[in-house]
Amino acid sequence: MAKGVKASQFTIKIENVVAFTSLNINISLNKLVNTVENTEYEPEQFPGLVYRPTNPRSAALIFSSGKIVCTGTKSIDMAKEAMKKVVGKIKESGFKVPDKYPIQVENIVASARIEAKLNLEDIAFSLENAEYEPEQFPGLVYRISDPRVAFLLFRSGKIICTGAQSEADIHEALGKFKAKLESIGVKVKPMVAE
Repeated sequence: MAKGVKASQFTIKIENVVAFTSLNINISLNKLVNTVENTEYEPEQFPGLVYRPTNPRSAALIFSSGKIVCTGTKSIDMAKEAMKKVVGKIKESGFKVPDKYPIQVENIVASARIEAKLNLEDIAFSLENAEYEPEQFPGLVYRISDPRVAFLLFRSGKIICTGAQSEADIHEALGKFKAKLESIGVKVKPMVAE
């Protein structure tokens, strides 16, 4: 966790990390699909090649422009490791890839729990900018702008946080969400590890 960032009282579980890089080279996806196992390329359906590395288990979308999106890992370190393996496979296939390439975390999806049975209708009515349409989706949606994340809040007390770019962002956002819920009278008691 970054220095100076106070961890929230929440135990978080990272469910998915989405990372991105650009190699700034042209990649023949037809060549790649023929040389790398666990790949799918159907350009009439999707412009990118899908590659599924097994260790760490993930999925990578590789585009002919050299852009790569890697998803499905459970930590930032695993996302970076998966990205390096993807780039390694591209290199093994005969493409000249740069030695250095920036890997950016685009989105972290994490979950947490609070001890409560929540009345989402009351919360939606009391909480500014909350969206709750139970006939379309069982969770309440609430967004904050700093850090820029969205929360899904369920009756059971489960919270999903999406859009964060670091664990520090998740903890900061959960702290703000807790304060907001408490300001409208919801008792928030974070649950310890599941």
